[in-house]
Amino acid sequence: MLTDARFAVPLGGLLLSAVATDSPMLVLRAVHWWRELGRLGIDVPFFVAHDFGLLLSVPRDQIQIGPRPAADDHVGRVPGLAALAKAYRSLVEEVAGGDMSKSAEALRLSDDLVVVALARVLAALGRKTERSVSSPWMLPLDPELVRDLGRALPRLFASVSRESDAAFLRALVHARLRVLTLVDSLDVDTLRLLGILGTDTTAIGALGYVDLLAALGSPMASDIVNFSLELLPGVFETTRARAAGTHPAHGYGGIGINGTADSMVLSELAWDSEEFARRMLDGELLYFTRDRAPDEARRLHCILIDASASMRGDREVFARGLAIALGKKLQLAGEEVWLRFFDSRLYDAQRPRGRGHLPAAWLLGFKGERGRNPARVFAQLATELSLVRARDARDPVVHIITHAALHVPRPLVHDVQRQARLFGVFILPSGGALDLEWLDLMAGYATVDHTTLQHRGSRAEAATRIVDGMAPRPPR
Repeated sequence: MLTDARFAVPLGGLLLSAVATDSPMLVLRAVHWWRELGRLGIDVPFFVAHDFGLLLSVPRDQIQIGPRPAADDHVGRVPGLAALAKAYRSLVEEVAGGDMSKSAEALRLSDDLVVVALARVLAALGRKTERSVSSPWMLPLDPELVRDLGRALPRLFASVSRESDAAFLRALVHARLRVLTLVDSLDVDTLRLLGILGTDTTAIGALGYVDLLAALGSPMASDIVNFSLELLPGVFETTRARAAGTHPAHGYGGIGINGTADSMVLSELAWDSEEFARRMLDGELLYFTRDRAPDEARRLHCILIDASASMRGDREVFARGLAIALGKKLQLAGEEVWLRFFDSRLYDAQRPRGRGHLPAAWLLGFKGERGRNPARVFAQLATELSLVRARDARDPVVHIITHAALHVPRPLVHDVQRQARLFGVFILPSGGALDLEWLDLMAGYATVDHTTLQHRGSRAEAATRIVDGMAPRPPR
């Protein structure tokens, strides 16, 4: 496979690499990162994605920083490339000495988060340099690709021109301070939270990276993340308890047409073979049955978060952090959770695509700029709830996190309340009070005043009480 000329450009460039690993699977992970960057339109040499990705995601004891054996002899044959390679190694050493690289062992970033971090650091450079003759999609994810790669590097390096690699290194060295600043600006806490709550870009392709990039670039994300990390330790204490059992220890309770072979009524065996086969195919065989306890009603929770201008600043931090904690609490209790934003309209629901995943990146980076129209939102919500009830047997539960001035005509709230249990969290303005005519239609609500939001300890205590009060108790 290494004889294929298409692979000479990306793989041969590894001779310029300043980070090495003895694990072939880590090299394959780097191939995946490079391919995903290509999907995002970020064209960088493979060895750069390889080096920066390993620095940001792999513990230091699994990598070696420095030139590859005999690299200088081969690199020195290309005019001007030796000086650029030396400057590049110096940049890599500075990145390796930063906080982000030192946190790699604790973070253990998933491939999705590594790609997003690389995109944040290298995107601008990828647009400014000449496009490589080798596209990332040409490099397959095949273990055979990295077999005996170390010995083949000099041959692959010398087999093609290295002008594009030299051009990129020149741009990278020129933007050294910018690159170091971007690496240092990666928020370790945000990456940790995204790692805890899970990411899944496989089902939605490159659009999944858009949400992750928006989360890393949001000016409010850091405050929301810090607040969420205060709440999550208590949330993860949730355990999904199971019922002691729904079957009696001895005896049968009746006769039915559903059961297993060991509970079949013995007289059924008296039929001849043809009649027995017919009765079995038609579901007419009789079985002894046991009493069963009724199953607990299944629920579908929809968390609505106010994204209008009235929720800026501390209110936005509290609302989104509370939504993350409440959503995770409900998931741990075995419930399904949908999350939606609203302002003058109700935005599409985000449904977790993986088991236990929560769309935290979308929650952190979402921006709503459509004014405020609570009546329209509740009218749309009532319509959509009626469709959900027609298609889904589960009981909907709506949790709304909003400003106290949510003035909605009572008939609209009543339309929602007839189709779902309604809980609310109302954030009061400074010196204000909650005065809504439809509070009696709600199954429960809580208020948070301006003073509570300004004190870190009080804010976390209030959020914890709300989460504990709104999340269902697991059965015992």
